[in-house]
Amino acid sequence: MAQVAVVTGGGSGLGREMALALAAAGFRVWVTGRTEEKLRETAAAAAGSPGQVEVAVLDVADGGAVREFFGGLPRVDVLVNNAGTGAPAAAVPDVSEADWRRVVDTNLTGSFLCAQAAFDLMLRQDPKGGRIINNGSISAHVPRPQGIAYTASKHAITGLTKGLELEGRPHGITACQIDIGNAATAMTARMEQGVLQPDGSIAAEPTFDPKIVADFVVRIAQLPTSVAVPHLTVMAAGMPYVGRG
Repeated sequence: MAQVAVVTGGGSGLGREMALALAAAGFRVWVTGRTEEKLRETAAAAAGSPGQVEVAVLDVADGGAVREFFGGLPRVDVLVNNAGTGAPAAAVPDVSEADWRRVVDTNLTGSFLCAQAAFDLMLRQDPKGGRIINNGSISAHVPRPQGIAYTASKHAITGLTKGLELEGRPHGITACQIDIGNAATAMTARMEQGVLQPDGSIAAEPTFDPKIVADFVVRIAQLPTSVAVPHLTVMAAGMPYVGRG
């Protein structure tokens, strides 16, 4: 029987690449997101893969919907918490409460709700256990200027990942955080044109093929649960990360 993987935010960008790579590796993949058309595009792109892609419209910040979705799955071997959002660039005094809450609700609370539901299923399924992979960010370590909500949410993902790893240890449940720097998606297209740097300048930054990230996700997903990969950083060489600012 094929292993089951869930990829949130699977309608585009990194989520789509992860879902397609998992399907190519033979997983039965559920992709979730808020736009059914985009999810179906992902499923169509997986046609002919050894695995299959199923779609489910889901807002990860809606706890009831998350619990209903996971409650309908027979099992889940891998959860990829990829769904995320940002806010318009703004200095601290100018960040709206609505933008702050939207970012935290999606990036942090949504990741927790999905992890909680998957964790519960992993405890009860036979054989029990599984793997939770959280999409962190370079911003989980160092901030970009005018991005405090996103930065705070991604720092919090580190705590979430460590907590899941600790509590999953006796049950064969492992947790991994992948911190990605400038994978080339629609979200990072502006990097190549130039983005604000800590010294106030505008500078272009390198990007890299998101399929590389997807390959890492598959490799981690295929590991036995007796092997843990708590943390992985993959980034465009030369991007301002080490020593940022």
